[in-house]
Amino acid sequence: MKKYLAEMIGTMVLVLMGCGAAVSLSCTPAGVGVPGVVGTALAFGLAVVAMAYAIGGISGCHINPAITLGVWLSGRMNGKDAVMYMIFQVIGAIIGAAILFGITPGGLGENACQEGISLGTGFIAELVFTCVFVLVVLGTTDAKKGAGNFAGLAIGLSLVLVHLVCIRYTGTSVNPARSIGPAIFAGGAALSQLWIFIVAPLCGGALAAGLWKIIGKE
Repeated sequence: MKKYLAEMIGTMVLVLMGCGAAVSLSCTPAGVGVPGVVGTALAFGLAVVAMAYAIGGISGCHINPAITLGVWLSGRMNGKDAVMYMIFQVIGAIIGAAILFGITPGGLGENACQEGISLGTGFIAELVFTCVFVLVVLGTTDAKKGAGNFAGLAIGLSLVLVHLVCIRYTGTSVNPARSIGPAIFAGGAALSQLWIFIVAPLCGGALAAGLWKIIGKE
């Protein structure tokens, strides 16, 4: 149970800090600017780095169902733990979004396809960028080929990079739990388009697991 609770806390922190920065820096469809994009990207990345070193030794710090799926498909965890991780990640995301909902006057850093971006384009963006992100996770945490104690830093920086590119298209999810929490409270497009931010990242995580099996095997 400790590792499940760790995943819940870690995901709560990710949503609270990452989405909280998006709100504070006005990184929204109505007001996206360079400071907001860069600040939000750094917030999500730093949240991952912080949690990686805080709870990584307890749960591995997935705090993302797409990562958990990739890890499971790579044979690094059993199915029961994978399902429980995902459940507690979503719970944590909802808690983080609820806190943010209670303290912010408007906006929750929710995900939706940005102006001029079709649902198909948004889906492809989330699939591709999740695949890249999860591939970094699988590579840096590999027992033999990984980055060891620097894995958390590499993963956090890769999430910063993904956000810098993808915010323009979808606000950047690459994490179903991160999208579910804010969508519940925000409603509107965030809720009607939520399927994109669940299905595409999970497909991206599965694709990353397949690619790692090809390039990472002995």
